[in-house]
Amino acid sequence: MADVIQTTVRRTRPALLLTRMRDRRPGLDSALLGGALAAGLGLAAFAMLVILLWISSPYPDSGPDGALNAAAALWLLAHGAELVRTDTLSGAPAPLGVRPLLLLVLPVWLLHRAGRDAAYGGVPDAPDASDDAPLVDGPTAWAGVVLGYLAVGVPTALYAAGGGLRPAWASVGVCVPLVAAAATGAGVWRAYGCPRGPLERTVGALLPRGVRHLLLGPDGRLGVAARAAVAGTAVLVGGGTLLLAVSLLWHGGETREAFLGLTQGWSGRAAVLLLGVALLPNAAVWAASYALGPGFLLGVGHAVTPLSAAPAPLLPTFPLLAAVPDAGTGTPVNWAAGAVPLAAGAVAGWYVAKGAAGAGGPVEPGGGREKRESEAVWSPGRTAGAAGLSAVLCAALLALSAASAGGPMGVAALSRFGPVWWQTGGATLVWIGAVAVVTALTARARWHRAPRSGPRGERTPAGTGGGRWAGVWAGARARIPGIAGPHREPPADAPGTRADGPGATADGGRAGGPAAPYDLLPADPAPDLDPPRPPAPPPGPPVP
Repeated sequence: MADVIQTTVRRTRPALLLTRMRDRRPGLDSALLGGALAAGLGLAAFAMLVILLWISSPYPDSGPDGALNAAAALWLLAHGAELVRTDTLSGAPAPLGVRPLLLLVLPVWLLHRAGRDAAYGGVPDAPDASDDAPLVDGPTAWAGVVLGYLAVGVPTALYAAGGGLRPAWASVGVCVPLVAAAATGAGVWRAYGCPRGPLERTVGALLPRGVRHLLLGPDGRLGVAARAAVAGTAVLVGGGTLLLAVSLLWHGGETREAFLGLTQGWSGRAAVLLLGVALLPNAAVWAASYALGPGFLLGVGHAVTPLSAAPAPLLPTFPLLAAVPDAGTGTPVNWAAGAVPLAAGAVAGWYVAKGAAGAGGPVEPGGGREKRESEAVWSPGRTAGAAGLSAVLCAALLALSAASAGGPMGVAALSRFGPVWWQTGGATLVWIGAVAVVTALTARARWHRAPRSGPRGERTPAGTGGGRWAGVWAGARARIPGIAGPHREPPADAPGTRADGPGATADGGRAGGPAAPYDLLPADPAPDLDPPRPPAPPPGPPVP
């Protein structure tokens, strides 16, 4: 028995360790794995697309390594990073700064899902915050996903540096972490039910005291202005898309020739089509800047605006560039693009007026809502301030979109390509600010003075209005029987009740039905409101 070795304790240690790992709460490690998985899925999607086009190409320019380098560069470009071409005819590196905005959708969606799932402990398809509370605190989930994403992004950028499209390290160091942090934060914020407290505390800590009170008031001014700004931006970009479609149809022959003449094989045309679809949001932002007035640049000194369009330099043959207006002075057809910012400002002002009315429009009587009408409706100054704030936010969104939609396409003449962000933002501020303020004040005044329904459902006649005239009209209805409505018989037991008459019964009711205390009688004719005139004097004796 002395030679027996006790191994029971050693055998139980791995079991206890596995039990603790299985039963512990999820935390940073699951978030790190989720971030790395999001980066890997996005990179794999771009790699599959590029390799498929490389395989189907009849004349590939490079081997599989070149295709994978192009996929890594495309993944970085999707995050907003700038690339540099090294294989140019002149030998000088040429920057490539126009980022296809549609490519940004995939990494943002993957990061949003990763942040939301990390808040629930890495569980895929996690329920919303209304059904179950998150298992991991917000900062831990956010930091884990961002660090895991960057752990894959850094080797990808180093690998892409050896290809023909090399990343510009300054833009990579800013854009990739910024996209990862913003999209992951949105996912974690959604997992916690989109609370307003952290957002208001952050905004309040960054703003001065006077501006903080203006934005973070108890009436929800910031939320109303933000919704109005998003609506105005959507109308601007949607209007730009409509202008782009009309211009492409107007120049249909040139668009078709550019698409068919750029390449001959079906794989090349598929690549051109995919690139055109990825650049559609960019072209919509360009068209929105054109409608606002500043337009866009097709090289240094070649501006295209509704008033005039300078002759463009030699541009590459591309279908979307065929939609550029012809050179020369603008015509009324070009000036009609100004209807887009007008509509955007009107929509933003309507949203502000909807928030100023307290409940999305005129207050109907019922319950205690009309009692709080004076507290819910904003003053004209507050309404105008909210409209101005929505214009500022809309200008910031358009300036950011313009900065992302344009950039350099080369050196010398092509060093500036697309809309200028500060010009687009300034024009948006002027257009949306002026139109939104006028629309918000007009709609607020109209809704605040809208006619109210009477106690019996009748509408107040037009012209009486509201406010002090409503009381005058109600008093007139009560004093004049002809206006007040048909006469109603008082109860049968009231003094002076007429219980005898045609059709009356012994119990005071009406013949042909049960006795009713408020039985209706035929309406009495309306009294003559004119005072009685004295009788005319008798005629005198006839005059001979």
